[in-house]
Amino acid sequence: MILLQVTTAADSLATNSGESSVNLFDLLVQGGYVMIPLLLLSIAAIAIFVERLMTIKKASKTPTGLLNQVKAYVVDGKINEARMICNQNETPIARMLEKGISRIGSPLKNIEVSIENVGKIEIYRLEKNLSLLATISGAAPMIGFLGTVTGMIQAFIAIAQEEGSVSPKLLSAGIYEAMITTAVGLSVGIIAYLGYNYLVTQVQKIIHKMEYTSVEFIDLLQEPK
Repeated sequence: MILLQVTTAADSLATNSGESSVNLFDLLVQGGYVMIPLLLLSIAAIAIFVERLMTIKKASKTPTGLLNQVKAYVVDGKINEARMICNQNETPIARMLEKGISRIGSPLKNIEVSIENVGKIEIYRLEKNLSLLATISGAAPMIGFLGTVTGMIQAFIAIAQEEGSVSPKLLSAGIYEAMITTAVGLSVGIIAYLGYNYLVTQVQKIIHKMEYTSVEFIDLLQEPK
């Protein structure tokens, strides 16, 4: 949205001055070398978001009634059948239940520890690369501001070297770099920040389901036979 507004403004200025319109690509090129890391960060942010979103969506697809089926088999003493159902589902909750079922017969504390260990591993898998996405959300605006500083430095150097009145066209390169890098850096940072918070929210929902399932399973083992 910000880049489109900048493009519209540039097109209006070019039209008013009788020059050819400036397209979006030309504007981005005017941002200078700082645009290279911003471009790489934007690609990395999109790749991380899409990969994490697919992983989280897959992890959240625990079949409805899985816990009830496991409960029924465990109560009837059909341990192998209960494990088989869990092995058919590639989700964190199913893997936690399978580990707990495999430890039936051991002390209850050992079963709890086994389930917790699997849960920690699954949480690590879900949160993988989320910290990198958060880093991008903070680094992109700072890199954009760096481009603003370098662009303004170029503008002031041009002013210092010019004798007499300063031509606006002489300052255009520095001003372009200063404004465009700021806009792009903020855009990449905002998108990465929103994506990070959305993914964290989805992960927290899965963690809540994992904790609930773990408690329900332990309660089942503590029920009097």
